[in-house]
Amino acid sequence: MGSAGGRSGFYVGLGLALASSAFIGGSFILKKKGLLRLCRRGRARAGQGGHAYLQEWLWWAGLLCMGVGEAANFAAYAFAPATLVTPLGALSVLVSAVLSSTFLHEQLNVHGKIGCILSILGSTVMVIHAPQEEEVSSLESMAEKLKDPGFIVFAVCVLVSSLLLIFVAGPRYGQSNVLVYVLVCSAIGSLSVSCVKGLGIALKELFSGKPVLKEPLGWVLLVCLVICISIQINYLNKALDIFNTSVVTPIYYVLFTTAVMMCSAILFKEWQHMVLDNIIGTISGFLTIVSGIFLLHAFRDMPFTPDLLPLFLQQGRTDLHASWRSADRHQSCQHQPLLPSEDKGSHSTEEEEAESV
Repeated sequence: MGSAGGRSGFYVGLGLALASSAFIGGSFILKKKGLLRLCRRGRARAGQGGHAYLQEWLWWAGLLCMGVGEAANFAAYAFAPATLVTPLGALSVLVSAVLSSTFLHEQLNVHGKIGCILSILGSTVMVIHAPQEEEVSSLESMAEKLKDPGFIVFAVCVLVSSLLLIFVAGPRYGQSNVLVYVLVCSAIGSLSVSCVKGLGIALKELFSGKPVLKEPLGWVLLVCLVICISIQINYLNKALDIFNTSVVTPIYYVLFTTAVMMCSAILFKEWQHMVLDNIIGTISGFLTIVSGIFLLHAFRDMPFTPDLLPLFLQQGRTDLHASWRSADRHQSCQHQPLLPSEDKGSHSTEEEEAESV
């Protein structure tokens, strides 16, 4: 970053984002362990309307971990660029996948392992080439950013497109096309991240002793955040109820992260002072994470067997085994006579007898 204070803040935000992914990923494992314990005891399951998990301490531990993770993610936006914090949320999926294979004995196939490696590599590349945003250290500067014509046009486009998706495309295509409800969540989510960023700055000022509670912008951002999150939860639940989770999750991650990166680039001018190398590195790291998440989700229930190899590889493998077997029974052609006179003579005699008949 440009200054020592900015650099230290960047590393604080990076650490909070990584800690958030670790806590959120671990929370799923603790909740799952608690639900499995209840199932072994014969208690009513949550999917059947039971609430016995409220008496399970492992479930409460998972809920506490998720709360800590969300709080750390909230604080990370106050220190680091949103273009860095949002894509690193994919690491929570990686942590959950690795821990589930270790503690829940859920199989992580070859595609999943490759996806985990790609997610780690992509996250590393994005951290190295993370954009440097303009200094936004107060609500006054945040208000100036919100008045930018470019952001106003972006916000209007997001709201209009979301209304069209909800009231026009939703009733017609919502039950058959996964993109309808996921696009609503992603577009509204980009605005919610901007609200989180502003509230994080407001909390920093509050802890430093400034009279933030008297500023109307902080309360406006809080109301907008509640509305945006309510819309996100509503339509994300609709998408998950209609379509498979392995389809919704990677598509939602890609569209949501892309929308947040666009919003941050317009609102905070994060990409304005970046050199070409960092731009290419950021985009490449993001696409690498997308590839890893896709492999981790899309093929998680598919066992990797030799039958899944391409046909030409299967044919080559069969021909190889056949050549090995034939090599044990036949001599090499280098040791055979070029003109086997006896075989040739016998073969010509058989042909003459066939012609006479």
